[in-house]
Amino acid sequence: MNHLIKKLFSFIIFLLFFLNSVWTQGLPTAKPEDVGLSSERLSRINKVMEDYVAQKKIPGAVVLVARHGKVAYLKSYGMMDIEASKPMQNNTIFRIASMTKPITTTAIMMLYEEGRFLLNDHVSKYIPEFKNPKVLIKPPKDAGEQPETVPAKREITIHHLLTHTSGIGYSFFNPKLRAIYRRAGVPDGAIAVDSTIGEKMKILAGLPLNNHPGEAVEYGLSVDVLGYLVEVISGMTLDEFFQERIFKPLKMKDTYFFLPEKKYDRLAELYEPTKNGYLKKYPDGVVERRSFRFSASFPKDEQRTYFSGGSGLTSTISDYVRYAQMLLNGGELDGVRLLSRKTIELMTINQIGDLSYPGSAMGLNLSVLIDLAKPGFLLGKSDAIGSVGKYGMGGIFYTCWWADPKEELIGIMMSQIYPWGHLDLSAKFEVLAYQAIVD
Repeated sequence: MNHLIKKLFSFIIFLLFFLNSVWTQGLPTAKPEDVGLSSERLSRINKVMEDYVAQKKIPGAVVLVARHGKVAYLKSYGMMDIEASKPMQNNTIFRIASMTKPITTTAIMMLYEEGRFLLNDHVSKYIPEFKNPKVLIKPPKDAGEQPETVPAKREITIHHLLTHTSGIGYSFFNPKLRAIYRRAGVPDGAIAVDSTIGEKMKILAGLPLNNHPGEAVEYGLSVDVLGYLVEVISGMTLDEFFQERIFKPLKMKDTYFFLPEKKYDRLAELYEPTKNGYLKKYPDGVVERRSFRFSASFPKDEQRTYFSGGSGLTSTISDYVRYAQMLLNGGELDGVRLLSRKTIELMTINQIGDLSYPGSAMGLNLSVLIDLAKPGFLLGKSDAIGSVGKYGMGGIFYTCWWADPKEELIGIMMSQIYPWGHLDLSAKFEVLAYQAIVD
């Protein structure tokens, strides 16, 4: 009897270990050679990542390469907390910032597929405060002066929000809008606010645009407006919609706006590079760097009512690969369909015509590679390696991902450092992933 109990106990331990392994991988695993990749060539990632950690260019990172729906490479490097000597883990949680944007787009496109609206509908049809927008001509010189504006040539549409052509910006990107947004108390998203997205977006609606809708790409708070639009149309908070309609169906168990306390210890610390070549941990609370106001501690903040559709989520690499694979599969994963194949096609083609960036374009909140002869644009440095039609997005705290439909290849890199404009690691990671293809 004792022998049977021991065997049963051993089996339970094995089963728990197996299930945990599967969960932390996010997708099924495969030997690289079984999915047309070279183990030897993938191992080149190791030296590059280890060098960047050793040179204190990054605190640490987790990287993943998947092909044909299976994870062929997943490894963590460096530290998630240097001061506490906590090594980076494959299930470390990261602030993914603008990698939130495609998920908000998925939510709005799910409602689009239910016949709730059309893409060319005016936003004011659902959020009346956006009626009769105005365009900034001259910003105020001081707090007592009002901005000079003219009526916009046209109303903002949902399509404008999805393509960042609404004229709505980010205060840290646009000096002309900075004082106006800050005076009105409109945050950029990476901060906990004692308010709701609805309250702030209604205030934003009354502020001037930087461009006439449809005439220029202005990367900014358009997706926060989309997040509020999800709330208005669905009758759920954005957090509830994400959890019930996206994260639970996709089994994304570690993706949140605000972390449960039991997972605090898995959140990577956020670092900034110093002039003497070291990395310094950001303190709790609000800080400002390069006109960007943010909080490293916002995922653990007690204020939990502001759900930024443009930059508010935290996640793991294994959760996010499930989301990316759903897109690559044409809207379905493991028998669960969130979107149709035709909607995914709509999201991943050039939607901004001649307003395209060099070498790449904007789909529906996805950067899409359209010219291999020119550098791509994933909110960071990028080589134009891959295939026409590759799409993805990056986050301001140095996370990025891309998916290549032609090669059925996904690459994800997550670190936590800001600013990072001096780094080229994300571009090198793309090269290292693609050069491993041998079939």
